[in-house]
Amino acid sequence: MSDSASPAAAELESATKAKPINHIEIANKKSDEEFVNEYLRPRKGWTQWTHPTTAARYTLSLHRATSLTPEDLDACFHVVFEGSGHDYKASGVGWHPAAKRKEMRHRDLRYVLVKDGAGAVQGFTSMMPTYENYEPVVYCYEIHLRPELQGAGFGKQLLGLITDAAENIPSVVKAMLTCFMSNTNGIGFYTKMGFVRDEFSPPERKLRGKIIAPDYMIMSRRTALGRRMGPGAS
Repeated sequence: MSDSASPAAAELESATKAKPINHIEIANKKSDEEFVNEYLRPRKGWTQWTHPTTAARYTLSLHRATSLTPEDLDACFHVVFEGSGHDYKASGVGWHPAAKRKEMRHRDLRYVLVKDGAGAVQGFTSMMPTYENYEPVVYCYEIHLRPELQGAGFGKQLLGLITDAAENIPSVVKAMLTCFMSNTNGIGFYTKMGFVRDEFSPPERKLRGKIIAPDYMIMSRRTALGRRMGPGAS
């Protein structure tokens, strides 16, 4: 029997070919409490927010999509429709309620719910550690606040949780999101938060002599690791 076929050699070969650590898979298996403590690492008291103008108090909490109550998920759906329904309808994507509800129930989505004193959802953000174009990223699926909560710095706080997760999950190189081109306020906000047009965002195209602009833009913000590695290095 040759050395290469011996049990010891086989064990050594197996060890040297160990499967790489998949940090995205690990992150998606974390409990909500572990996800908060290990990846969001929020400041003390992060679950409470007081409106600087009205002094109304709100609570924040993180939940996996599969643990949301039907009532909370339905409330989130209506917040999306109220804030972006017109953008969906005006785009080539269109508004498809059943498909949207299915997307919002994806098992790996994590929601940060914003509730008022009566326990009603007044806004939320949702994120997912995943892969985009073979790169490990944290994708912000939604970030919506009812009008009375906008312009008070709360959106910055919510998006900050997304970028914190991206920085703290090992191997992640970007925080990413999609924004309708018609949402100029949103694009301006994300730009101020350090997001730029992603290299994989759809470009303008020429059709029968006319320039057709895409309905949406993919935006991203590189993590410290992503900046060190550079584009396409993951």
